[in-house]
Amino acid sequence: MGIIYDEKERLFTLHTGNSTYQMKVDPYGFLLHLYYGRRTEGCMDYLLHYADRGFSGNPYEAGSDRTYSLDVLPQELPSNGTGDYRSPAVVVKNGDGSYGGVFRYQGYRILDGKYSIPGLPAVYASSGEAQTLEIDLEDPVTGVGITIMYGVLPAIDIITRSLVVFNGGKSRICLEKLQTACLDWVGGEYDFVSFYGRHVMERNLQRMPVGHGSQVIGSRRGTSSHQYNPMMILAEHSATEDFGSCYAMSFVYSGGFKGEVEKDQFNQTRALLGLSDEQFSYPLEPGERFYAPEVVMTYSQEGMARLSQNLHICFRTHLCRGKYRDIRRPVLLNSWEASYLDFDGEAIYQLARQAVELGVEMLVLDDGWFGKRDSDNSGLGDWYANEEKLGEPLEHLARRITELGLKFGIWFEPEAINEDSDLFRKHPEWALTIPGRKPVRARDQLVLDFSNPQVVDHIFGQMCKILDSGYIEYVKWDMNRSLSDCFSRHTQDQGRVLHDYVLGLYDILERLVQRYPDILFEGCSGGGGRFDAGMLYYTPQIWCSDNSDAIDRVWIQYGTSFGYPVSAVGAHVSAVPNHQNGRFTPFDTRGVVAMAGAFGYELDPMKLSSEEKEKIKDQIQRYKQHAGLIQQGIYYRLTDPFEEPVGAWEYLAKDASELLVNAVMLELHGNGPVSYLKLKGLPAGCMYQDMESGKAYPSDALMESGIPLPMAMGEYRAYQMHFVRMKK
Repeated sequence: MGIIYDEKERLFTLHTGNSTYQMKVDPYGFLLHLYYGRRTEGCMDYLLHYADRGFSGNPYEAGSDRTYSLDVLPQELPSNGTGDYRSPAVVVKNGDGSYGGVFRYQGYRILDGKYSIPGLPAVYASSGEAQTLEIDLEDPVTGVGITIMYGVLPAIDIITRSLVVFNGGKSRICLEKLQTACLDWVGGEYDFVSFYGRHVMERNLQRMPVGHGSQVIGSRRGTSSHQYNPMMILAEHSATEDFGSCYAMSFVYSGGFKGEVEKDQFNQTRALLGLSDEQFSYPLEPGERFYAPEVVMTYSQEGMARLSQNLHICFRTHLCRGKYRDIRRPVLLNSWEASYLDFDGEAIYQLARQAVELGVEMLVLDDGWFGKRDSDNSGLGDWYANEEKLGEPLEHLARRITELGLKFGIWFEPEAINEDSDLFRKHPEWALTIPGRKPVRARDQLVLDFSNPQVVDHIFGQMCKILDSGYIEYVKWDMNRSLSDCFSRHTQDQGRVLHDYVLGLYDILERLVQRYPDILFEGCSGGGGRFDAGMLYYTPQIWCSDNSDAIDRVWIQYGTSFGYPVSAVGAHVSAVPNHQNGRFTPFDTRGVVAMAGAFGYELDPMKLSSEEKEKIKDQIQRYKQHAGLIQQGIYYRLTDPFEEPVGAWEYLAKDASELLVNAVMLELHGNGPVSYLKLKGLPAGCMYQDMESGKAYPSDALMESGIPLPMAMGEYRAYQMHFVRMKK
């Protein structure tokens, strides 16, 4: 399939349909990176250049050959202590207190199928869809071994990478830094594309030329964070949506991370992505192994649209799992913005009755149903129903709602704890706090120590008592603060706590999805604070942002689309004035924007006019009509809303038989120019019919000149156009 080994040259070549990745074992046993780019044949070791470089050290084995230095050679796994002064992927503190490791080639294996990683999420594929390459390296002095695992999915141009570190020595070691993936380019000029933000304004695109020195993104927050997303793109300066070479790296992990891009003294570029090395010092006793989280890589020579599409299909069909992976998600109404914490069981039931009349398919009971929870400063950790507040057992309320013909869902925040809770009074040591110091609060809450299996087991047991009723078909898993005070009473090695916390999170999620295969799990962390590939392995959709304003969502969902499929985006229509920024937008516009994801509502239907209720019925009908195209179609960004007065995007059927074009006017001016949308991906020489107007358009003209948007009066107008290819 996609992996070839040339024994004579000790050359490894990984082929996908449109890309080639190549590396070579050199005479000194170092694994050198040769090439990653458009598909090609032959050996690319001619790209390596050897010269005497001042102040670049030489391995002892090179003798008097001063032209050989790892300080200038591209490598698959650069480590410190080898004479390479660029940023390393691996830093090991050895048993004697020294730092460094010289990892040399030992052997390889080529296996059918895709590797998996114990306790961690990873891309999956059958033996007919993928191959795995395992390359063993070892430091002969310490006995520490590292296996680099590559997964190759040729049909979708995806290469994944993970590491296994094995302490084969006789002394305890500590991993001080571990970056899963490293890409070294010997030449070229690149832009670094990253996605920054804040709570309620996540994943804004930033594109900057790679200059000398290091450019670093990451999270110290214990979660992947609102502030930076754990995916990044390296693109040629001239690369656009539709042309040019670009590379993506996405970390399949939900905790702290670090992404680095460095241009060195000789204009070579190195990109690294992996675990955050702050508060990370992971011990390994002799015989123990450490599994690094996976990085997904893809290359496109056809611009960033194709790059995104590669990631979309990979995550949607080879990372998301379960019953809801490929089917339409139910249209839901969430109770949060309808009632916040002020409700009883009868109020929720009446909300459900309104939802049924509108055609909604699921009611979700958000925060406030458990423990002592009439405000957000108490109750977290006590996952039993507050029957006094509800006026009835939760199971009875859920049954009454399902008897209306609705599915029923519920909200949890299992990682958090309030000091005013029964659980904290009984087990204050289960919170992450530093002995002798007052804790840092956020949202008046602390974080449970999920690095402690006893804590994870307790929360799992509490959740199961609720979910075992059988009436719950959806769970929203929320996390509403960043981690700090990261001290665990469960271990003496505090440098392992943050990673073990994520392993505990994945453990409970895996147990839940296995025990409840028919429940739809949605991830959330104050909205988009943990929108990453790792969570998609357990939750096929993630609440994209706590900001439901339609205009802000155009920008948020634009940035999200570079790395994640539409099917993963939780998106709802909310009331106006918007609860996050006070903006007024038309009801139709809110519907068009929310349909760019897993569709639902976040409002109180009893406060709507008759006209608005009719609009909801129409929106739900339209969403159901187009849901297959939206969820599984090929996604194109038609404009850059940060630079243009309109935000627009397109879903194209795989066979190009139909497409759905969406546009939102972001600016309004008197006597303004006409906006023309140039469509993408259509076959030449065809005619497409607008299903609303009946008018036919030639595909070539739609792509070359575009289609004009109507010049209607009113702010923030939105348009949705459905085209079907006509038979000749």
